[in-house]
Amino acid sequence: MMDNISKREAIFYSHKMAQLSKALWKAIEKDWQDWIKPFQLNINEHHILWIAYHLKGASISEISKYGVMHVSTAFNFSKKLEERGYLQFSKRENDKRNTYVELTEDGVELLEATLNEYNPEDNSVLRGVVPLTEMYGKLPEFLDLSALIKEIYGDEYMEILERSLENIEEEANVKQPTDIETYKQKSKSS
Repeated sequence: MMDNISKREAIFYSHKMAQLSKALWKAIEKDWQDWIKPFQLNINEHHILWIAYHLKGASISEISKYGVMHVSTAFNFSKKLEERGYLQFSKRENDKRNTYVELTEDGVELLEATLNEYNPEDNSVLRGVVPLTEMYGKLPEFLDLSALIKEIYGDEYMEILERSLENIEEEANVKQPTDIETYKQKSKSS
């Protein structure tokens, strides 16, 4: 399989992919942090809330897998969210080995509030694809990237991604901007 790719080509490709991925992640990370900062959340916490929301409850292992984070990171940040009243830990009757988390009512409210506050104008990646969107009439679909991620993480990962995207399209619970001060106060009192 790799016989037709020279070592030089492989190094070139790996370096290019690493540089492009790192640059893209830096922009995504900054946009994400700026978006959720008013809610006193960090990226891992927000990602955990999002995963648990779309999976309608998830094990720590699932959060780790779909959030592409170490199990201890998933557990520790979930614990912090539980302490703040946004997640609830449980064991299932048919699976005592795994720890599961579900969003509390406050957790659902918080996640939906972050979604309501999302402003596409503040997203540098979205602004960056505007020329492509204007040229092709739609947002880029990144088929090559999706195929690569599927090869690395598997079908199940892509199925969860697709399910979460479908949930976003179906629910569209995006309302008017929320009172961010409410979440700042809740966070300080926790």
